[in-house]
Amino acid sequence: MTEERSVDRRQGLSVRLKLTLSYAGFLVIVGAVLLAAVWVFLLRGRSSSLSFPDRSDFLRAFDPSSFGPVVFVPAGILVLAFLLVFGLVGGWILAGRMLTPLIRITDATCKVANGPLSYRIRLPGRRDEFRELADSFDTMLAQLEAHVTEQQRFAANASHELRTPLAVTQALLDVARNDPNHEIRELVERLRVVNTRAIDLTEALLLLSRANQRSFTREHVDLSLMAEEATETLLPLAEKRGVTIETSGDMSTTIGSQALLLQMTTNLLHNAIGHNLPEQGVVWVNTLAHPNTAVLTVENTGEKLTPQLVSTLTEPFQRGTERLHTGHAGVGLGLAIVKSITQAHDGTLTLTPRPAGGLRVTVQLPAASAHTQTAGDQN
Repeated sequence: MTEERSVDRRQGLSVRLKLTLSYAGFLVIVGAVLLAAVWVFLLRGRSSSLSFPDRSDFLRAFDPSSFGPVVFVPAGILVLAFLLVFGLVGGWILAGRMLTPLIRITDATCKVANGPLSYRIRLPGRRDEFRELADSFDTMLAQLEAHVTEQQRFAANASHELRTPLAVTQALLDVARNDPNHEIRELVERLRVVNTRAIDLTEALLLLSRANQRSFTREHVDLSLMAEEATETLLPLAEKRGVTIETSGDMSTTIGSQALLLQMTTNLLHNAIGHNLPEQGVVWVNTLAHPNTAVLTVENTGEKLTPQLVSTLTEPFQRGTERLHTGHAGVGLGLAIVKSITQAHDGTLTLTPRPAGGLRVTVQLPAASAHTQTAGDQN
């Protein structure tokens, strides 16, 4: 594990002091220029019109009999001293007022670093650079809090799901050890089923992690071809369960990982087949091509679902009530993987309950033309 090392920096001036000195220095320089202009241009006794000083003006400026250095320099020093003090005090106050939002942001950072992620700055006032920074910081905290909460829930659910096949395996082995006459073939078959489920769960977790990390090569992918390939793969399962698959649509091309998009389509179709009517169920798969989006829709018959239940189906290890008695429960990561793959491809996933029963899932991904246009704009 690599340890992060803090940068060793020497103590410097604070930003507030730097701003104060800058205000005061600028004010003194402006005052000096102003006094010089007054000294040169507003000499007493000048009869000609004031335009630009000539050589005689500079000579008169240093003439003691005509408002010369003896009179002007002490007055100028007093004025500059006053401007310096006024600039330091005023600059310190103004810098403090300007940096107040930054101080609040710094305090919030310290509180979050040593406490809960629920703290928010909520900086009042109109929009400016500091308030945009504070709003961005609040948004980042909200996303980070949601991510941490989701990861904690996911870790707890994953541990529970992985513990189940291990506990079943342990129970089977204990029974076999205590009963020497136990049928070995039956034991081996049951262990094979449990081990297969554990392997499927582990592979699903790895696929979910890969989608979240976006570590894949992007290429042109036709969603209609993905739908046809997934249909051919799952057709035996659909025939076994008495489900009819109807595929239609046009070529719909996006940019992404062919393997992940095929997995996404397969998961959607697998979900539609596994959670359908007991008999004479139907699954509709359709692809559409819009100017900026490629759309994949998977719709299936089934039991009526409530909007509250549908809104939770993309959470990891979430299973609807109809999933428990179909004999095909899965590992509870199908739609969660679909959601992660969709987000990794900058798309949107929409789940809608059908009025007649069943589910309608719509995946919208950026079209290949939109990707090309975005790349051209960046270049």
